[in-house]
Amino acid sequence: MSNRKNKPIIGITIGDINGISAEVTMKALLDNRLQKLITPVIYAHGKAITYYRKQLQLDDFNFMQIKSVDEIHHKKINVINVVEECPEVIPGVETMEAGKMAIAAIDQAIEDMKANKIQAMVTAPLNKNNINSEELSFVGHTEYLTQAFEAKDSMMFMVSDDLRVGLVSGHVALKDVPAQITQKRIQEKLQIMIKSLQDDYGINKPKIAVLGLNPHAGEDGLLGAEEEEIIKPAIRAFKDKGEMVFGPYPSDGFFGMMHFKKFDGILAMYHDQGLIPFKTLAFETGVNFTAGLPFVRTSPDHGTAYNIAGKNVADEGSMRSAIFCAYDIIRQKGDWEEED
Repeated sequence: MSNRKNKPIIGITIGDINGISAEVTMKALLDNRLQKLITPVIYAHGKAITYYRKQLQLDDFNFMQIKSVDEIHHKKINVINVVEECPEVIPGVETMEAGKMAIAAIDQAIEDMKANKIQAMVTAPLNKNNINSEELSFVGHTEYLTQAFEAKDSMMFMVSDDLRVGLVSGHVALKDVPAQITQKRIQEKLQIMIKSLQDDYGINKPKIAVLGLNPHAGEDGLLGAEEEEIIKPAIRAFKDKGEMVFGPYPSDGFFGMMHFKKFDGILAMYHDQGLIPFKTLAFETGVNFTAGLPFVRTSPDHGTAYNIAGKNVADEGSMRSAIFCAYDIIRQKGDWEEED
């Protein structure tokens, strides 16, 4: 491990400025505990931050405007303008200009991450509708970052204090899910999960539960063949290697009877199967962590929430957890060591 003079720099991409992204970011960064641990740099525009400082009466929120991470102030909250002209801030309204700024923030953070100028990336919520265009197809942060860093594979990993849920298939239509459930893909995701639990969370011998695809986990082939033909052989391959991988479990009973508390990680087959129980159990502190990338990326587990934007009622708990999570993983991976 290397000792560094300053705190780790965590880049926060602002997401959609017309949603709650700026509010939860600013409120989270007002936490004194965070300010002692990290140096934040917000990829946004100073005018947008100033707007919300006034709108939300966050008088204690002070920031330093910098042109690049090279000018970072380690005792300040730093803001980099990612567009020349700040779009008009209209809380609760979807605009194309806000979408352009959201993607510009991600692209600038990617550039700085590739140059090793920031140690982690926390992405505030954005709206895919105002980002997608004929020039750009944006399915989600996970896919965009995986492609940008030419990572072999990645996995959406929803994490909280006592619940960690990974997905085999992510942002795909439900009708397309079965085609993505292959033995190879399940094994690839299990490998990412095991490595992440070991490297990012310090769990030497993780215990993992795999959920079934069909109701009642297929009921021995009566309600679908995927469990018998695909999922069980994938689990067996890991058990043969001495890994603690179990299942497939019917997801309703698994969560309903709180069996998740016995496992370090849970592999769900598709988006809603994993995210509905996760958000029910851990919404205010849940974090979306992308496992398998060559750097640390987290985000809160909620969306833009246009309906409450600018009203000073958004809960910053998930964003705060996302920043703490990024810091904890940096420390666990051995990328950083605090000075005594």
